[in-house]
Amino acid sequence: MPENVHTGAASPRRSLHPPREPYGSRIMAMPGDHRVYVEECGTPDGKPVVVLHGGPGGGCSPGMRRFFDPHRYRAVLFDQRGCGRSTPNASIENNTTWDLVADIERIRQELDIEKWTVFGGSWGATLALVYAQAHPDRVEALVLRGVFTMTQAELDWFYGGGAGTFWPEQWRAFSHMVPKAERGDLIAAFRKRLFGKDQAEQTRFARAWAGWESQLASISSTGHRGAPSGTYARAFARLENHYFTHKGFLEEDGQIFRDMPLIQHIPGYIVQGRYDMICPPATAQRLHDLWPQSTLRMVTHAGHALSEPGITEELVEIMDTLGREDA
Repeated sequence: MPENVHTGAASPRRSLHPPREPYGSRIMAMPGDHRVYVEECGTPDGKPVVVLHGGPGGGCSPGMRRFFDPHRYRAVLFDQRGCGRSTPNASIENNTTWDLVADIERIRQELDIEKWTVFGGSWGATLALVYAQAHPDRVEALVLRGVFTMTQAELDWFYGGGAGTFWPEQWRAFSHMVPKAERGDLIAAFRKRLFGKDQAEQTRFARAWAGWESQLASISSTGHRGAPSGTYARAFARLENHYFTHKGFLEEDGQIFRDMPLIQHIPGYIVQGRYDMICPPATAQRLHDLWPQSTLRMVTHAGHALSEPGITEELVEIMDTLGREDA
């Protein structure tokens, strides 16, 4: 077994911290006519951590606050451009990876934070890595879950039939939303409908796009989870499709792996579900192999979702441990 790879729980079971409301929130005006919702939770004197949600387009949820001991952390959560409580909703204008990286820096400066831990899963892990590589002097540590690095191979897995070999009924329903001639590039085929003039068609395809992902998120899924609301699905699907169409606005395929030398000195904690159907474990392993300061925790009985019990336990244990350092 490679060094710094753990399987299963690394310590006694840990549960989420109790629900807690933010002690502060604000709307920040960003360049490009975007307004971004930002909240702070825990204690103002705590260790700073910024939470990067998935999607793109997922938005933050109250449950995300509960991974951080409120007596030790100053947790900063924000809804990325175009989703959640940020406006304009579902907008792809002036909405790129680099706009988000710049927003993170504006938030850090606005809150007068010198350095912080960056906590993100799925697309949030992508954004965390890109941000750290752009601003390595501002990152104390990286805590990543369900690693996604925006490579063509990862997109092909999920939208080209790889995951569909495990979920053939759901894949058939999703892929057969478009004519056979267009199924060779489902991202492009859905883009036509998600950004078409027919609002009802936009919503129908948005719910199908979001539903395909939600059905595969949990290891305990039966494949029959209900489709999300139209408002949420529209922002989620349009933003994901926009980013995936443009390959995350990265310079080249595999850019994150190329730039790993820039963050070799930053401690990294990777939590990965063994049976993650959305972001397969091979990506997390590849990242770990290129990152001497990282620890990979492979959760034996888990899929992709942040709510998977084993993933929750590992993340809470990591954050509790980091919270006690230098206390």
